Formats: sequence, structure tokens, C-alpha cells
Amino acid sequence: MSGQSFPVFESAELVVGINAINSAVYTRKQLDELTEFVKRPQIGATGLIYGRVESDGSVKSSVDKFYSQEILQQWKAAFNAAPGDLLLILAGEANRTRKALSELRLEIGQRMGLRDKDTFSPLWVVDFPLLEFNEEENRYFAMHHPFTSPKPEDMALLDSPETIGQVRANAYDMVINGVEVGGGSIRIHDRTVQARMFSLLGFSDEEAKAQFGFLLDAFEYGAPPHGGIAFGFDRLCSLFGGADSIRDFIAFPKNNSGRDVMIDSPSPISGAQLKELSIATAVIGK
Repeated sequence: MSGQSFPVFESAELVVGINAINSAVYTRKQLDELTEFVKRPQIGATGLIYGRVESDGSVKSSVDKFYSQEILQQWKAAFNAAPGDLLLILAGEANRTRKALSELRLEIGQRMGLRDKDTFSPLWVVDFPLLEFNEEENRYFAMHHPFTSPKPEDMALLDSPETIGQVRANAYDMVINGVEVGGGSIRIHDRTVQARMFSLLGFSDEEAKAQFGFLLDAFEYGAPPHGGIAFGFDRLCSLFGGADSIRDFIAFPKNNSGRDVMIDSPSPISGAQLKELSIATAVIGK
């Protein structure tokens, strides 16, 4: 998509989209509604690009003046689209764009009648990247956590700076009807691999020893492969209960101010009370 003088795509870290099958009949009003939907502050997209696949196979897009029909046909092939389909494309910073695409996918699924609350479609998401590079801090961060094991077949890729970003995590998420209900991983159980991971994350040998020496030392005695998964019980209950939010299934839900209205916690505190608390803390500290 680069090299066509379309600034939105040229400056984007990630360009992704979905194919809404048999939705080319969407009106401009409906497309504007979708655009406003993805631009909501909680979603964060800057806009929405669309392409209709016409009955003759041509593609009519909102960015026709930037892209030739030859290029648009490449879009069509990439989306595996057919006449009558609607291509919906987002672009921007990678993480924000992925989140926006997920929300758009769920919204389109709802509009197409594909999200039946009485039908449960589970799947596993695997092959996550092990590490994510942060340009601002110029270093890698763990996508899951620093104790997640790389895929055994990707271990050799850790040895070269050119291939580190290709390493996949031995991690997994369970998703039901588009909602993550659980996630976990196989843990690192080898001292050399764990030390290499700490190094990639920016820890010096001394820092790794100071913070995680107990773990590295334990590996010297041998540790079996181990892992697990944690499920969100409230998420499962909300799905099986047909709710759109987990709020009604949380034992002590918080309001928008972070307060638990059932037990009135945290309680409001006055300036005088705060001063008394500070004095008491100081006395105890002595």
C-alpha cells in the first residue's frame, strides 16, 4: 500500500482490514456510522477506508484517486473478496489499530447477525510474538511476561539481532465469541534461556541476579517443563448469561470513579483526616 502518495497509509505503522461478506450494499450513511464508531475515544482509530467490490468485479474505494484499479484488485485478492463484499481498512499505530480492528470486527459481526449469544464458538489463539520492540525506549518488551518460553523451534532465532523479532511465544489464549476468556503459557525452565531473556529485556547480569537470582539459582537444580492457563470466571459467566458486560457478574463491581458502592470503599477522606493519618503513620514509623 506504500508508494502511492496516500499520507494515511504512508505514515502508518500498521495497515489492516476485514472483509464484510455481502455488505457492499451498505449506504454512505451506514459507512459514516462505522467511521464514527471506530473514531470513538475508547477505540481510537483516526478514520476508516472502504472498498466495495462491484458486481463486475471492480473495486470502488473511498481512496480511488490515490490507487489505480490494478492496485485495488490486489486489495481484493488479499482479502479473498468477491462481488458484493465490502472491504473495511484501518491504519495507524500498531497496537491502537489492532484494538480498533477487533472492535470493528465485533461491530460488523453484530450487524451481520453473526453474533448469536446462544451459539458459542471457541478457538485458540497461538503463535504470539515473544517480544515487542519499543521505538521510544529502543528496547524489547515481553509480549506476555518475561518468563514465557519461546517456541522450541524458534530458540535459534534468539541468537541473532536480525531474527529476534521473529521468535514466537509458547503462549495461548482461549477466545469464545470474540472475547478472551483465558490465557497462559509454557514457562521457561532453562537457566541459559531465562538469562538470555533478561538480557534481551535490558537487564544487566547484576540486575538479573539481584531481582531474579532465586529463580536462576533454582534452575541450576533442574526444573521440569511447566505452564498453565488462567480463566476469567466473570467473563465466562457473562458470556453464558448473555450479557454484554461483566459488571453484573463481578462480586464487588466498581463504578466509573473506582468506588465500590456496596461497601463504600475507598471511603472519602477529608484534609484533616489525611493529616491525622500522616501523623499517625510518622509516629508508627518511628
